[in-house]
Amino acid sequence: MLRKYLPLFCFMMALPALAQGTDAPAPQIGNISGTVQDVNDDLVPGATVTLECSSPCENQTAKANDDAAFDFRDLKLGVPYQIRVSVNGFEDWTSSAIVLTPNDRVFYVTGIKLKVGDPTTSVTVYASTPEIATEQVHIEEQQRVLGFIPNFYVVYDSQNAVPLTAKLKFQLAMRVSVDPVTWAGVGFMAGVRQMAHTPDYQLGAAGYGQRFGAEVAAGFSDILIGGAILPSVLHQDPRYFYQGTGTNSSRLRHALESPFICKGDNGRWQPNYSSLGGDLAATALMETYYPQSNRGAGLFFGQFAINTGERELAAVVQEFVLRKLTPHAQKAK
Repeated sequence: MLRKYLPLFCFMMALPALAQGTDAPAPQIGNISGTVQDVNDDLVPGATVTLECSSPCENQTAKANDDAAFDFRDLKLGVPYQIRVSVNGFEDWTSSAIVLTPNDRVFYVTGIKLKVGDPTTSVTVYASTPEIATEQVHIEEQQRVLGFIPNFYVVYDSQNAVPLTAKLKFQLAMRVSVDPVTWAGVGFMAGVRQMAHTPDYQLGAAGYGQRFGAEVAAGFSDILIGGAILPSVLHQDPRYFYQGTGTNSSRLRHALESPFICKGDNGRWQPNYSSLGGDLAATALMETYYPQSNRGAGLFFGQFAINTGERELAAVVQEFVLRKLTPHAQKAK
């Protein structure tokens, strides 16, 4: 009896062991997926998604599909992975380390929010030199100290600056001349001269009008001759080229030398005949409309020295102070 049922008995006894032996081992692979979005939660299809891992594991690359989704499959467990997402116009995004485990073989990457790349005022373009110069002047015409005082005659991106055409030199000079803040400054200086009783015009409203006219004539002749006419004829750049780096002493020297040394249209530093010539010409013209008591060689050279000193002081302030107070220039860093 026992012999008859022994095979069946043995089979029944072996069933648990057989069942245990036929169980398939847990798979040792997993997958990582996710969706690429920007900070506004808009989908970003076409982004390049790279799965990075250390050797001997090999990096994999995929493109986010039309739904901005990606999926990496058949990945080994226990390996640290990272997801890097890149696309033109956005900053790269990188995940923290992702390790797949037997209990967590499917991982969905969350929080992929791409930020728009930082805007810059210097753009690499394929254009002619005059076209680039026109765009750079347009940028400079946005520069205002505290957001309203013209700061057009300074180049903050010195390495990429190109020479100005004669037309642009005149355009820049006229842009400064007609700016309302320039006229307000002229009115203020006329008032200061009125209080100081200089030049020796009469007092009262008529005297203020004379001083206002003298300020207009002096300022316009200086910027037109020294900032447009002579730079065009002599092929020199009338702008101040901000240094911004190096020791304080080298920056101070650069600022103090600016009335005497300028950059030529050929890109080389040379004597600043334009600025010095503009000051001399504007001072000489004062001899035609200043009162007789304010004329003469002594006053002529004295005024020229004052103008030169004012340029040096303005350059020092430009080098060490004004960039911090010019919002557009701060964005150009």
